[in-house]
Amino acid sequence: MANDLQIEKLDRAFDHIDANHSGEIERDDLLGLGSRVLLGFGESPTSTKGKQLIDRFDELWSEIVEHADTDESGSISPAEFRTAMITAYIDGQKFDKTFRPAAVAIAALCDQNSDGAITLEEFQVLQTAFGTGDGDAIASFERLDSDANGSLSIDELVQAAYEYYTGGDPKLPGNHLFGPL
Repeated sequence: MANDLQIEKLDRAFDHIDANHSGEIERDDLLGLGSRVLLGFGESPTSTKGKQLIDRFDELWSEIVEHADTDESGSISPAEFRTAMITAYIDGQKFDKTFRPAAVAIAALCDQNSDGAITLEEFQVLQTAFGTGDGDAIASFERLDSDANGSLSIDELVQAAYEYYTGGDPKLPGNHLFGPL
């Protein structure tokens, strides 16, 4: 059972995917988010990193659809999205199966020079794809940089995603992945 904080975060996640504000999401909407990330980093969807990201988002979509209480149209409402995310990732144990690989693919893409560190500038590019403003992105980066070294490791970013999409404790730093709630 999800708490109010988790519901609020899932609703924001739905809005990240529903870029055209239609009130429903489809596979193409999630892949569109992936495409916005790729475009931000100037990465081709046919490159190794680009293909990894698109493939992981496709797997993520399949998991969401599997747990959504939806009809055959392929569209998912906010309520159906909440149900699917709660069932698969909050109450279920599916994060490592499908969500972690997608988060790792995003983090690897962010790490443009493959040094294991994601800079504020790289993080801001990612946040722009999700529709997060610069002020919120900076605040988020500072909150997530747990060792205060001026960068995020891939593990720190993946942990933040885990906390954001599954965590119910209001003290978790990952709650602020996309800025203050």
